[in-house]
Amino acid sequence: MKIAIIGTGYVGLVTGNCFAESGNDVRCVDIDQEKIDGLQRGIIPIYEPGLSELVLKNAAAGRLHFTTDLARAVGDAELVYLAVGTPPADDGSADLTALWAVVDQVALHLSQDAMVVIKSTVPVGTNDETFRRLQALTGRECPVVSNPEFLKEGAAIQDFTFPDRVVVGVRSRQEADVMRELYQPFLRTDKPFLSMSPVSAELTKYVANALLSTKISFINEMANICEQVEGDINDVRRGIGHDQRIGFAFLFPGVGYGGSCFPKDVRALACMARDLGLEPRIMEAVDQVNNHQKHVLKDKIEKAFAGRLEGKTVAVWGLAFKPRTDDIREAPALTLLDRLVELGATVRVHDPEATSNVRAIYGDRLVYCQSEVETLDNADCLAINTEWSEYRNPDFADMKLRMATPLIFDGRNLFDPEQMRQLGFRYVSIGRPPAEPVSDAPAVRS
Repeated sequence: MKIAIIGTGYVGLVTGNCFAESGNDVRCVDIDQEKIDGLQRGIIPIYEPGLSELVLKNAAAGRLHFTTDLARAVGDAELVYLAVGTPPADDGSADLTALWAVVDQVALHLSQDAMVVIKSTVPVGTNDETFRRLQALTGRECPVVSNPEFLKEGAAIQDFTFPDRVVVGVRSRQEADVMRELYQPFLRTDKPFLSMSPVSAELTKYVANALLSTKISFINEMANICEQVEGDINDVRRGIGHDQRIGFAFLFPGVGYGGSCFPKDVRALACMARDLGLEPRIMEAVDQVNNHQKHVLKDKIEKAFAGRLEGKTVAVWGLAFKPRTDDIREAPALTLLDRLVELGATVRVHDPEATSNVRAIYGDRLVYCQSEVETLDNADCLAINTEWSEYRNPDFADMKLRMATPLIFDGRNLFDPEQMRQLGFRYVSIGRPPAEPVSDAPAVRS
């Protein structure tokens, strides 16, 4: 099939490449000439494992093209995918300004038989409004399909290639058949192809992210309770996770969720409910709990140092909101960095992929290290924000020698408290009692 993808952000690039990989002729369109020039040279503006290799492979094969010429890309396309950003407005609702601008432009160049597919995350009713808008602009009924994405940053290509399910919102059997044919190469293991109304498809995306966000906020709130009564959230998590009605997915305590999807979609769903005259009590609570959780690590550090961090050196491992991405949008690490800088600490940071994005915000207010161990030199404590694989099995003996004080604040529960105690670290994690060293390890310096 000939496919035009409007928008070369995270979703557009992954979608375009995976469709090209399955043999389609794909043209990815963006208004940013610099970005397009870079993509044509194989320069990927985001970090996503495996994406760079796919771009180079499919471009070389002639199946993947990058352009700013929307008219040419759309003119002969059978499917026109809309993958533009829908950022949050001040009230939490989705800002559709960019989407409507693209719809108006696409309408000028759509072929008679082309189908428009909305891949962007959009509020309920957007498909219907797009249908009406295109009808008014073209004088005919143009098929408009909703096809929400369920991609995890860091595993997007795997998620697209081996989906749990494919959801499409359609108005006719013919539209569903076209979409089924497009996705057939990815459904060979009998994963479900779910055809429903556009409204239901739009809701499915929001409801999925809202439920996953709820699980994260729930386990974090339970972790805070565990700390107050000296329970261990990991034991509790195992105790409930083996219940088949509950499971383990997204029940890992930490410093809260971030990124471009969960915070935005929870707030957008809550805004949608309020617009309908409903009270989104659960969604508002999920958002409030998550915002509170982002402060937990800094509060623990401030308490340990009695609020006196001026002149102290804090090592920070992990800046991205999750591993295997360079995305720092709403990352919990930013909450910690803001406070440490405000209190006058020297902050030495490391992240395998997100350092340049953080540097663009903080400039020379932070010390950027080439390796995680470099951050530890003469550090008064270590704070862990992101569970990158390279942080899981460090040389603890070397860590202890490098640090001025063997004190770790672990926002992702990477280590075993008893092991840390035996190794002579004071170890503070999430939802578990703090571990005090058995040896005569140095106390926190005042």
